[in-house]
Amino acid sequence: MKEGIHPNYREVLFVDLSNGFKFVTRSCVNTKEMETFEGKEYPLFKLDTSSESHPFYTGTQKSVDNMGGRVERFRNRFGKTTAAK
Repeated sequence: MKEGIHPNYREVLFVDLSNGFKFVTRSCVNTKEMETFEGKEYPLFKLDTSSESHPFYTGTQKSVDNMGGRVERFRNRFGKTTAAK
């Protein structure tokens, strides 16, 4: 491999700022901070959301069909058209 052209691929600590969930995985992300996790020091990357706090993965996501009836009105207006032969 050529020297100096590859990204720095290493273990990085990701922290979800919304709930404090932490996990370690390998990444090339640039970081400036370091933090100790389970007795080892890792580069730190802060996330706004992760699978532990995202509504889709936690089951708290609201269905678009139930919000204000806009989807149902659209379906009633345009959903029952037949194709011309």
